Amino acid sequence: MSPAGAAVAHVPVMLERCLEALAPQPDQWLVDATFGAGGHARALLARGAKVVGIDQDPAALAHAEALRRDLHTAGVLDPGERFRFARGNFADLGAHLEGLGLPSREGVHGVLLDLGVSSMQLDEGERGFAFRHDGPLDMRMGGEGPSAADVVNTWSFEELAAALHRYGEERHSRRLARAIVSERERAPITTTGGLADALQRAYPGGPRRDHPARRTFQALRIVVNDELGALERGLAAAATALAVDGRLVVLAYHSLEDRLVKRALRERSDLEPLTKRPLQATPAEVNANPRARSAKLRSARKIAAGSAP
Repeated sequence: MSPAGAAVAHVPVMLERCLEALAPQPDQWLVDATFGAGGHARALLARGAKVVGIDQDPAALAHAEALRRDLHTAGVLDPGERFRFARGNFADLGAHLEGLGLPSREGVHGVLLDLGVSSMQLDEGERGFAFRHDGPLDMRMGGEGPSAADVVNTWSFEELAAALHRYGEERHSRRLARAIVSERERAPITTTGGLADALQRAYPGGPRRDHPARRTFQALRIVVNDELGALERGLAAAATALAVDGRLVVLAYHSLEDRLVKRALRERSDLEPLTKRPLQATPAEVNANPRARSAKLRSARKIAAGSAP
């Protein structure tokens, strides 16, 4: 068994190209800031790196414990010397590192951000992320704060329409917001199936590539978890935490995320972009994990502030 332990059930998105971009070296600390089921982290450990895992999803803790057990089984007497885990948002990356005994002033050699909702979350209907699985209308990654049901049942028509347009890039935002308000007047919308059905009935007819609920669910998830605000803070925290020559790798899954990442890598004086254009998944990578179809990978190298050409 390798130090990475047993293979995980899911296939990490664009794994080999993430590893190539991160360029892990033996005994360097790298951060998998969206740990999930631990697939990327295990691959980094298998390359000899040390890994800090961060994730706000309560379900990730079980995967972190499994990884620790696998390390111990593989002969690592003190798994904490190879892998450490913090539950929380990657926006607070610096505080997590310090809390784990890795002060950010020493620098880590790589940070990976695999954004958006994970396959693990989508497959669990009770989490309320997926319009294809009926369950409570929740969508909270950390399990705290207002849920998606709170948003759809209390926000005004104008607030809902604006959110669907801005965060879902939904061209029928006002029509769908009106349908949500009309539906909740009959009874509160409390399930993913109930919301998806209302959206499907309201959506204009004709051929379409996506499910009528997809963009609305994206918008609600972003709102509930403040995903774009967290991403801005997380990118800044990652840049600060990196040692000079350390790598930042980001996997984005929709244009709002990708534009924010592109702008941050271009505007920061302490980061040198390594990808002029985002890398996209090959047919083989999409076949291995269909979630990779929309993935865009951007990477950057930490440089001394002010040394950019």
